[in-house]
Amino acid sequence: MLEKFSLSGQVALISGGGRGIGRAIALALAEAGAEVALASRTVAEIEQVASEIEQLGRRSLAQRADVADPAQIKTLVTQVLERFGQIDILVNNAGISPVFKPMAEVTLAEWDQVLGVNLRGAFLLSQEIGRAMIRQGRGSIINIASIAGMRGVSHIGAYAVSKAGLIQLTRVLATEWAAQGIRVNAIAPGWVETAMTQPVMAQAELYQGLLATIPQKRFAAPEEIAGLAVYLASEAASFVTGQVYVADGGQTI
Repeated sequence: MLEKFSLSGQVALISGGGRGIGRAIALALAEAGAEVALASRTVAEIEQVASEIEQLGRRSLAQRADVADPAQIKTLVTQVLERFGQIDILVNNAGISPVFKPMAEVTLAEWDQVLGVNLRGAFLLSQEIGRAMIRQGRGSIINIASIAGMRGVSHIGAYAVSKAGLIQLTRVLATEWAAQGIRVNAIAPGWVETAMTQPVMAQAELYQGLLATIPQKRFAAPEEIAGLAVYLASEAASFVTGQVYVADGGQTI
């Protein structure tokens, strides 16, 4: 049974793979046997992760790309295919949450910025790579959503809406592409210790208030999300598609 979790001979592309959950997933997929391409607007970060992957004995590629730009997406996919010849796994992890204010105060520019990266970017990557996967007759797409996309939350409305849209994109693509051998699933983390959540953790009262809502009384480490990605990318999940896996320490029980 354990051989079904092996990703040997497969190629993965991860957006936003330079830190946090993206980095943890990239290293976990490499440890499971995959070659890993990384995309981000911050080249230094993904170059460092690519170096770590190569130290594990896997090939890697670090490529700068803005996932909200269709031209850059096409260039990225072309380069990955030229280097590896295939893309078997896509992890749509790139995400931002720079806006913390009531929805009545969110500007159109702020809305477009968040939706552009978090939802438009995932759509563009999935569409472009989905075409390659259809030609291959196989593939696994994993979208990194959030429990914020599954419940009403205040002050991070644009982020929450983008993640809700990503969950629905997961279900639509899973429905459309199942017959082509492509599985599409999502992971919805709760609070995770990342650079994005550091400002929250730095506010003692806010942080303690959030911990009180989590039965496990802690934030997750990024590595605790990565195991789900390995499972969903592997043959062990061959009959799993269109699903949203929550990893939140029991917060949404």
